[in-house]
Amino acid sequence: MGTFRTYPAAIKIKDDINSELHHLLLSPKYQIDFSIVSPLYHYSILQHEIAIMDWKTAAQKKCDFVNALIPSEWRLPSPVPPASEQRDVTGVYIQQFLSEREIEITETDAVGIVKHTTGGEWTATEVTQAFCHRAALAHQMVNCLHEIFFEAAIAEAQKLDNYYKAHGKPLGPLHGLPVSLKDQFHVKGVETTMGYVGWIGTFEGQKGTGKEKVFESEMVRELRELGAILFCKTSVPHTLMAGETVNNIIGYTWNPKNRNLACGGSSGGEGALISLKGSPVGFGTDIGGSIRIPAAFNGLYGIRPSSGRLPYEGMANSMDGQNTILSVVGPIGTSVGALKLVIKGILSREPWLHDPLVAEIPWRDEQEQAVLELVKQGGGGQLAFGIMRGDENVTPQPPVKRALDVVVKTVEKLGHKVIEWKPPSHAKALEIAAIPNLDLRRRNRRFYNAPFPLSKHTNTNKTPVHAAFALSGEPMASQISSVYGERKEEYTASRIAATNVAKRQFQKEYMEYWNSTSSLTGTGRPVDAIIAPLAPFPAARPDIAKFGKGENKLKRIMPGLSVWVNLLDYAAATLPVTTVDKAVDKVDEGYVPLNGQDEKVHLSYDPEVYDGAHVAVQIVGRRFQEEKVLALTEILGDALGKHVV
Repeated sequence: MGTFRTYPAAIKIKDDINSELHHLLLSPKYQIDFSIVSPLYHYSILQHEIAIMDWKTAAQKKCDFVNALIPSEWRLPSPVPPASEQRDVTGVYIQQFLSEREIEITETDAVGIVKHTTGGEWTATEVTQAFCHRAALAHQMVNCLHEIFFEAAIAEAQKLDNYYKAHGKPLGPLHGLPVSLKDQFHVKGVETTMGYVGWIGTFEGQKGTGKEKVFESEMVRELRELGAILFCKTSVPHTLMAGETVNNIIGYTWNPKNRNLACGGSSGGEGALISLKGSPVGFGTDIGGSIRIPAAFNGLYGIRPSSGRLPYEGMANSMDGQNTILSVVGPIGTSVGALKLVIKGILSREPWLHDPLVAEIPWRDEQEQAVLELVKQGGGGQLAFGIMRGDENVTPQPPVKRALDVVVKTVEKLGHKVIEWKPPSHAKALEIAAIPNLDLRRRNRRFYNAPFPLSKHTNTNKTPVHAAFALSGEPMASQISSVYGERKEEYTASRIAATNVAKRQFQKEYMEYWNSTSSLTGTGRPVDAIIAPLAPFPAARPDIAKFGKGENKLKRIMPGLSVWVNLLDYAAATLPVTTVDKAVDKVDEGYVPLNGQDEKVHLSYDPEVYDGAHVAVQIVGRRFQEEKVLALTEILGDALGKHVV
């Protein structure tokens, strides 16, 4: 049963609303008679003692259980050398543990895999076995898996092969395609912990629901119907609210290309796994950049669709019911074709009939074709892009600046138009989204601690994050506690309504600015998309807390360059561009920071540390323009020589 920590019948705790135990004891489960003795609460617990399993024991037991599912023949013969000796574990490094056939299969993108499996050239079983092996290696190198169900996946693949043999055709358009899932999806036979120790052995923190290891999310059902093979669930930061991936169960998930750096978050395990080619395509979620950031940090393609385009029904989440900015689900993969393939497949299942929040919008080939026709026309068929180089709060580091310049030059070389993007104030957007720790808060506190989940408040009548930690007594990782460590009052319905009104007004203002660019593009149309940074750095540094001065020293760098897209609910895709070159991407010695956060970004850049890391940008379109955004991203990716990464 593990080690227990037992509390006596009388407990004194500081009069501090940050105490997890305070909220735990308010549960009607306990009969509590308490009186306030300032500055302490004195609790008398009648008929009960509180026994809390040692969270470390529970976490280690879960970690060991998952690791034991890796077959002995797939285990590394010796530990991976430290990052100082082996910075990059992608490519040749991981290939040394694979056969030539496994390398051929796992380094084919999703489109190529499906071509082979639906054509009968490759069996679903051999494809699944190859990716299970590579995923097992990836996990041992960077800690990227929460759940392993290789045996079940191979059994499903064998069923698909039997179906193909019996019917002479594939089960569906994704026949035999391995698909990885972020640990928010419920999949039968395995748990969903979402990085919380207190969720181990439960259904989203509750026991006895009848859903444990049985219930499946809507998209999981649809993927199975399409012939996809589900084989693992990937790591997340507990709460999902961080641009790094860390929790008390598996520890820290590292960037495979440069193990000095973060893999991103919160879909960080997906980014790391796919970067190591342990999966050809997978699904993550995005509420402030959580698809785009891991895709960018790992040199991959990914898309954040508008809310309501793909089904979220039946998935676990943090702060469910918060609706100021909705989390969305979307794919990450090694090619734009992979993203299109799985989105088309999901939409073919008519998810709007099973998820009440999905809009009835099938895949629209005409949007993609309209872009391609413009490109084919030549002279009079120009595309137009806006270039956004920063948000007036932080300035991107030298490698990101160079990546933006590379994309602009590529667009111009292709004969298309680029204009400077000068939108309504992004500082205002960050105020509405309530991004914490920004200097602009001192200037305008109108929306301070508004109810967006990246802030310290939520718009529900509980605090789900604190309740989840209280289940086990586990501590928050520093990446989380910097935002959620201090518990404050929840906002009223009136304050939430005011924030939602401000959001709608900002969306309208931004919409009209976009419309107005038709007078600047020379095409007669507004810009087709925006080229923009999605983070100020190629990847986050785990040791970021040692940089900066004063109160900024302990703060994380918040996702201001990505969350504006979520606020506006735009469709946005990542475009891998280049890698950091320490000989080219020098420190800007004369740079004068805009504020404390910007200074922290500037001071944390070290060409030696970042050398070799992936650098990407985002291509942002308007709401529900997923087909157009993917077409534009593919055109630019092809021009950069990155059809498949």
